[in-house]
Amino acid sequence: MKRLRNLVLENRAALAAAISSDFGQRSRHETELLEINHVLDGIAYSIKQGRRWMRQQRRDTGYKYWPGKAEIMPQPLGVVGIVVPWNYPLDLSIGPANSALVAGNRVMIKLSELTPQFGELMARLAAQYFDPAEFAVVNGDADVARQFCRLPFDHLLFTGSTAVGREVMRAASDNLTPVTLELGGKSPAIIGPGVGNSDVFDKLVGRLVIGKTFNAGQTCIAPDYVFVPRERFAAFVAAARRAVMQFYPSLASTEDYTSIISDRHYFRLQNLVDEAIAGGGKAWPLSDAQNDPQRRLFAPVLLSDLGDDSAALKDEIFGPILPVIAYDDLDEVIAYVNARPRPLALYIFERDSKTIDRLLAQTVSGGVTVNDVFLHVGPDTLPFGGVGASGMGAYHGEAGFRTFSHFKPVYRQAAFSFLPWLYPPFGRWAERLLRMPKRR
Repeated sequence: MKRLRNLVLENRAALAAAISSDFGQRSRHETELLEINHVLDGIAYSIKQGRRWMRQQRRDTGYKYWPGKAEIMPQPLGVVGIVVPWNYPLDLSIGPANSALVAGNRVMIKLSELTPQFGELMARLAAQYFDPAEFAVVNGDADVARQFCRLPFDHLLFTGSTAVGREVMRAASDNLTPVTLELGGKSPAIIGPGVGNSDVFDKLVGRLVIGKTFNAGQTCIAPDYVFVPRERFAAFVAAARRAVMQFYPSLASTEDYTSIISDRHYFRLQNLVDEAIAGGGKAWPLSDAQNDPQRRLFAPVLLSDLGDDSAALKDEIFGPILPVIAYDDLDEVIAYVNARPRPLALYIFERDSKTIDRLLAQTVSGGVTVNDVFLHVGPDTLPFGGVGASGMGAYHGEAGFRTFSHFKPVYRQAAFSFLPWLYPPFGRWAERLLRMPKRR
């Protein structure tokens, strides 16, 4: 664990530079905030708490098995495979590796072909800080990834799209390899009817906008669409534009805004906007900056008046495009969310505690942040994972230790035991023991 920490600490500038090179432009501060600091916090927490997680745990045997003793013994599973996406290559490789290593496993990591500079650096650093039988990094294309997923790992963790997650699970099933799938999907945000005055409203909209502009929206837990009370739609558009202008006053030239990872993804986003407008939707630019395909600069934009068959409302966006759905009653919001696949994240912006509790109770999602974005993923005391189409299993902190451990039950028989009284030939003592207790 300390070597893993040193790998990040001693190379943080090089790691940030490699990630920025792969994106074309990625803010160093974003990488520090969302990746480097996050994984260092997670490693520190594992070092501090790991010995407690590893302890054998006594269990009560009940009177029938007395005076024997029962316990649970955590053991490593063996070799853990980790398939990493391109959007947060450091956090989504070192983060799961932290959980696997603190549980005593060995780790093989397959990095994305869309982050070649980072992949080359990580492979070199892994060989420098670890024996290849402890921690190994694999680079390659999609075919290499398919071969990787067919290896007989003791556990496989995949982060990526739901469609690819299905393929990963099929590949792992040939070896009966258990999987943890961290997928994506459409994560909704809900602006509640009781948000409050304009100052509070603007502040909460600003927090929502950050969720769509950090990493240019290329985040699996980014808000994918937002519900806004119909009477506050115009105020929402104005507040969102003010927030973008405040965060990125010179968006076309700032180093704080991230480029889209590839030409294919850039034009996929442009097609989403074009298709929405062609279908009768409206686009609300949040910046005066113009999109630049050469630099893959894609300015934040809102979409409204979309039909249910619009791709922007059906496909995971993974970019700085935010569809807005105006609503009249909270019941229709809850019904809309529950009629669709379970999201990885859900964001509630509301001041009324009863409304918050109602939304928490009547919707299902991998995790929730109330009155902000992303923060349910931060504390290592909370598990991170999806539900249904957004994933299965969880990690971070103790949840990660448990995911990558086998909790072996152990019973220690005492020198003296009552159980021989239950051996044949059966007599009166067996009759008495079998009828105890009279009340169950």
